[in-house]
Amino acid sequence: MNKTELIDHIAKSADISKAASARALDAVIGAVKTTLKKNGSVTLVGFGTFSVGKRAARTGRNPRTGDAIKIKAAKVPKFKPGKALKDALN
Repeated sequence: MNKTELIDHIAKSADISKAASARALDAVIGAVKTTLKKNGSVTLVGFGTFSVGKRAARTGRNPRTGDAIKIKAAKVPKFKPGKALKDALN
């Protein structure tokens, strides 16, 4: 499912226009991004938790030349599914 299909699904199940569902989806995604930028976490009970993880600096290899390269530390988004979501899949 891509973003357009998700917007269509939201519009149909919530009985709202596609434009309104697109604005709602963009607002949710924006809120998650803003919170993660501030190193916060977003918990949706029954669905899961979005959080920020830290990846340490490390040494890697250039696959083309085999030379060692330095990969700097980074923050990465993480998602931990909730119990209800896990149960829905099994």
